Amino acid sequence: MKEKPIITAEEAIAMIKDGDTLMVSGFMGVGTPAGLMKALGESGRKDLTLICSDNGLFLGDESAATGVAPNVLKKQFKKYIASHIGLNKETQRQMLSGEAEVELVPQGTLAERIRSGGTGLGGFLTPTGVGTAVQEGKQVINVEGKDYLLELPLKSDYTLIRAAKADKAGNLTYSASARNFAPLMAMAGETVIVEADEIVEIGTLDPETVVTPGIFVHYIVQRGEA
Repeated sequence: MKEKPIITAEEAIAMIKDGDTLMVSGFMGVGTPAGLMKALGESGRKDLTLICSDNGLFLGDESAATGVAPNVLKKQFKKYIASHIGLNKETQRQMLSGEAEVELVPQGTLAERIRSGGTGLGGFLTPTGVGTAVQEGKQVINVEGKDYLLELPLKSDYTLIRAAKADKAGNLTYSASARNFAPLMAMAGETVIVEADEIVEIGTLDPETVVTPGIFVHYIVQRGEA
């Protein structure tokens, strides 16, 4: 297996341009690649689109902000595609003031849209959201007498994920719930950068524990103290 480049968080973020679309793993901070997000915050990148399960926690105390919330506070995103923003006051403020666009997606639908992007599907049909605000602007298709929404696939310019272990070929294992959206997002990114708690030699991971094959990973970053 071919080794993947091991780079710093700053080198990884330097590849991202203003206006790019990012997918970031994690749920309320669990599984978020904190070192990469810290470097992103220090980079000053702006006008990004963020695809994420949630926008982390920010209830007014900046020192207690989790997940992607510190980056939200830096106003680095022009659009959020997420299933939960209810614990981030700053995202809500940006949405209500018109500073940023928010597309709320039911969590199962979000996961399936990302999977569709990663597997090359043109979308999928779901009854979730029929007859609600989720239906607005979407094609309704009737199948055997039942209405479904056509949900379109999601892809990213860069996917930033966290793993428990990465071997030097980019094969990844995850720890408990930190696994969350990462495996799906790794399939849907044009460029995938993993922040690993531990980097090990090729051949030392039990193949039965590998969740994301190295074919989906382009760069590896060693997790630091962030």
